[in-house]
Amino acid sequence: MSPSVRIALVAGETSGDLLGGLLLGGLRQRWPDLQAFGIGGPHLQAQGFDAWWPSDKLAVRGYVEVLRHYREIVGIRRELQQRLLQGQRPDVFVGVDAPDFNLDLEAGLREQGVRTVHFVCPSIWAWRPERVEKIRRSADHVLCIFPFEPELLAQHGIGATYVGHPLANVIPLVPDRAAARAALGLRADAPVVAILPGSRASEIQYLGELFLSAASLLARQRLDLQFVLPAVPAHRARIDALVAKAGLGDRLTVLAGQSHAALAACDVTLIASGTATLEAALFKRPMVIAYNMNWLSWQIMRRKQLQPWVGLPNILSGDFVVPEFLQDRARPQALAQAVTDWLDDPARCAELQARFTDLHHTLRRDTAMLATHAIEELLAR
Repeated sequence: MSPSVRIALVAGETSGDLLGGLLLGGLRQRWPDLQAFGIGGPHLQAQGFDAWWPSDKLAVRGYVEVLRHYREIVGIRRELQQRLLQGQRPDVFVGVDAPDFNLDLEAGLREQGVRTVHFVCPSIWAWRPERVEKIRRSADHVLCIFPFEPELLAQHGIGATYVGHPLANVIPLVPDRAAARAALGLRADAPVVAILPGSRASEIQYLGELFLSAASLLARQRLDLQFVLPAVPAHRARIDALVAKAGLGDRLTVLAGQSHAALAACDVTLIASGTATLEAALFKRPMVIAYNMNWLSWQIMRRKQLQPWVGLPNILSGDFVVPEFLQDRARPQALAQAVTDWLDDPARCAELQARFTDLHHTLRRDTAMLATHAIEELLAR
């Protein structure tokens, strides 16, 4: 195979950009002169990725929210497809998560003879099972991050490889809480609560004030608590305003990103449902999961849900190992009390830590090597 392999990638948000960056690092070990381009953020760009659009252009969640940005998103997809077919045709296209954007793009490219890979199986086991037909039309191969997914896809005639979860190799089995606190300038002898309201504008809108109101209650109840909040630079001004409104003052430290440092440093995290909850589980941290969105989007989403859980740690455990507060149940007092419950129960925290350690071992594979091997086999066919 030519050493100048051309790979197009689309990573649609912060978590996808992180996964894409880890994947691209492995691909470059196999093909040092690889050319990579498409849609991505800072993690991909750090690997020499040519980002034609930034990944935050696609960071929209919720049916109503997507409708507001529909014209722009469809326009980007149309322009990207034309550019990939007419100008810079890749040897393979890798769609990293973002299935609503990527699967349609993959289908169009595949019809024109471009090999397509989808990295992160859409959660057809949790909701929207009808997506399996679209996956079959769109992807030549699926790279799965959970061990039960390849067998499920095989039942529908879809080729897939379990590659483990890349984050399980990045996050240490035993995180160093003391070192993380020292790096962030936090006291070593006082408990820390990490506030993670998400990285999308809609999440800051619906969860930012809610989470900070809960933090304000906790701050008044427990004078020893320290708070950290990792902020995406694009939303920093809005978050700073919310922190000032909550009256948290010097009790809360807003970080420039550094979500992993915040999770390593904390005793408990109040966290938005999404990939970050799995990161918190890999850091072995107790958590309180919450989510709130546009009312109409919520009504549509809940009717497509197949399981009683929405948080990844609960889905993978098959049980409510951490509490979830969704939509109307997500209220400051309830969130604050759930955080307090973790802080006051060390035995429960230790039991959860053991469970999350087992999960970490299950997900820990050489993801970059396995994914690269699967892509190489696809290209050789």
